[in-house]
Amino acid sequence: MATLNRKQKTAVRHKRLRKTVAGTPGRPRLSIHFSSKNIYVQVIDDQEGKTIASANTTEGDFKGDKKTRANKDTAIKVGHLVAERSKAANITKVVFDRGGLQYHGKVKALADAAREGGLEF
Repeated sequence: MATLNRKQKTAVRHKRLRKTVAGTPGRPRLSIHFSSKNIYVQVIDDQEGKTIASANTTEGDFKGDKKTRANKDTAIKVGHLVAERSKAANITKVVFDRGGLQYHGKVKALADAAREGGLEF
């Protein structure tokens, strides 16, 4: 059996996670994605197939800042922003979908910031 590379391991973990993690109207899914330069976060109701709230680093708040990268500091800012927007949409409880990524570093920083902002998961 061949060894898996990092992307393949992430895909395996994500497939396993999505079997159990699903968003409902009462408890939507907080989905995260990290590209090499940007961070994308969405609060999704999977039953309706709609995005309730979102935040990413390509928006106006982050666009003017040349230091914006997909790192811990930016993840904290995005976590606070998505929590604020979720609370504005009357969402306080979510299910965390880490997208197959390990719960460490910038993923943990984003999750902790969202919790500080008032989201429960």
